[in-house]
Amino acid sequence: MKLLRRRLVLGALLGTVFLGLLVGQLLESWTSSMNLRPPSPRISLRKFEWQARTPHPLDLNYPYPYPFLINHPDKCKGPKGAPFLLMLVMTQPQEVGVRQVIRETWGNETLVPNVAICRVFVLGLPQPLFAQEIQALLEEEDKEHGDILQVGFLDTYRNLTLKVLMGLEWMAQYCPTAHYVLKVDSDVFLNPSFLVHQVLHPERPTQLNFITGYIYLDSEPQRSLDDKWYMPPELYPQDKYPVYCAGPGYVLSASLAIRILAMAQRVKAIYLEDVFIGLCIQELGIKPTPAPPDAFLIIRQEYEHCAFHQLALVHHFKPQELLQLWPDFQTVNDTCPME
Repeated sequence: MKLLRRRLVLGALLGTVFLGLLVGQLLESWTSSMNLRPPSPRISLRKFEWQARTPHPLDLNYPYPYPFLINHPDKCKGPKGAPFLLMLVMTQPQEVGVRQVIRETWGNETLVPNVAICRVFVLGLPQPLFAQEIQALLEEEDKEHGDILQVGFLDTYRNLTLKVLMGLEWMAQYCPTAHYVLKVDSDVFLNPSFLVHQVLHPERPTQLNFITGYIYLDSEPQRSLDDKWYMPPELYPQDKYPVYCAGPGYVLSASLAIRILAMAQRVKAIYLEDVFIGLCIQELGIKPTPAPPDAFLIIRQEYEHCAFHQLALVHHFKPQELLQLWPDFQTVNDTCPME
């Protein structure tokens, strides 16, 4: 009941925020260039000091010792042994309901029989408005589920690269025996069974330099200032991006993830995390491995029972849609073509 009351209070607070959408947009613009000093355990969230750390608003401060504020060092030491697959799910601090839907659908760690899967939600710090209320909700949620990894930087779209890298740092430190790591966003449909059995193949030896997803082969930087993925020439002067896997979801071997972390210390970080991972594997001389045809779809596709059993991931699914389709997806249909 206490958690429910907090959620209701937060909902009322956030309702007033939505009425001030312009204010939120200004906050995002202001905070996109901010990172957070590692907090002292003696001070509260309200007393965190915010300051610009880089001369360009899309420049990132990495490497840097961002602290793990909510952590579960023993998460990968369960009775099933080393995880075959570690899911690093990217969410925002306020997305309490989104995380719960994922736990009840594709994020369920027991969905694939006889395969050890570990799920961690990776997030940063809430923006200053209602930070204490959201932080209190997070801590209660984590007490109940024990699956939140919070890192000490402001959670914004521009800091997604930091979120991914810190998720990989956590893996390297606390879950190094995992076979594969899935980086996945919260707005997708995921089919863990297809991913495990048709893409990763647990019956085979782990592939050491393996990364796959939807592969971009000839992508160009967006130079228009009003584009969501704008890339300033002063941060990335080349005319082409390297080959890379699209950000909504890609999977890589843990051994490659550790090599990427080492390379990330030397390659200048950019805010487009999927492109940055592509830069790192390019420097390592590694190319993505093609997945089964159409296994990773980054363009929205309407749900169809048989078709969705033959793919790994589809982008652009809302939580309420997942809840509606999941019971049907879990049923067996003998008329579907064999995999």
